[in-house]
Amino acid sequence: MQFYASVNKLAKPLVTQLIENADALRLNVEQLENGCTIIDAGIKVPGGLEAGRIISEICLGGIGSVTLSQSGQISQWPLTVNVHTGNPVLACLGSQYAGWSLSYEKFYALGSGPARALCVKEDLFNELDYRDDLDTTVLVIEGDKVPPLPLIEKIADACHLAASQLTIILTPTSSLAGCVQVVARVLEVAMHKAHELHFPLEDIVDGSGSAPLCPPHPDFVKAMGRTNDAILFAGQVHLFVKGSDEAAKNLATQLPSSTSKDYGKPFADIFKAYDYDFFKIDGMLFSPARVTVTAVDSGNSFHAGQLDEALLNQSFGA
Repeated sequence: MQFYASVNKLAKPLVTQLIENADALRLNVEQLENGCTIIDAGIKVPGGLEAGRIISEICLGGIGSVTLSQSGQISQWPLTVNVHTGNPVLACLGSQYAGWSLSYEKFYALGSGPARALCVKEDLFNELDYRDDLDTTVLVIEGDKVPPLPLIEKIADACHLAASQLTIILTPTSSLAGCVQVVARVLEVAMHKAHELHFPLEDIVDGSGSAPLCPPHPDFVKAMGRTNDAILFAGQVHLFVKGSDEAAKNLATQLPSSTSKDYGKPFADIFKAYDYDFFKIDGMLFSPARVTVTAVDSGNSFHAGQLDEALLNQSFGA
């Protein structure tokens, strides 16, 4: 990777911010018997939108900004999550992407955040030519249970650290913080799909995205469906790329969620139709609704996709 930055070093002050302001952010911080720090952002405590915003920036490895604003793009759901990073390849794929599969007995979860760049067990890191190095790390898990101690030890070992040097942040899907940190993946899903489409990652130089914040739901499947649908039906992404106009236009044309064969109904219904087997769903579905790709070498921009407020309202319960 040409421009190296430590996602763990840049995220560390944000983790400190969560811990030092835990009461104000309505979080719970505890230290397990093996020394690992657990930050509960919505299991036994309320958490909130601001906690979710900071956690989203931690997921990005401290190389990006996440803000909340009021937008008129979607009339009934004006509260919007905005994401920008000047290094989308490293921030989104090298840190934010939930690519670390974690399992122990009946516990299963996906891990995201800077710890992935210490473990580097995913083939993706060979493509990125990136490995981080720091004496502390943080892993974000979208879940409502604390991982078993043996799994925590395994995570720390994979990062070449002691458990006392590891912080795990838990964000249940049905919590406010959980909603924010998933919707804040609007840019990341575009980056992942661009990678799946074999667009040269080194040609993506900047990016931003936004999506409406979904209302939480106590049912896990419906909660997960809403967080996904915020992006699938109303997410917007703008990528700045090097290379030819043809390559930029082709990327724009292929990126929107509506290009998927599974597009057309709320995610919870799709999930149910596939017998709740996530891996049966078309991988090309996970992408924003509307995209703009600007070819920086020519100055030309290409647009594709559309927002679908009717499907969004159906998902969000309007």
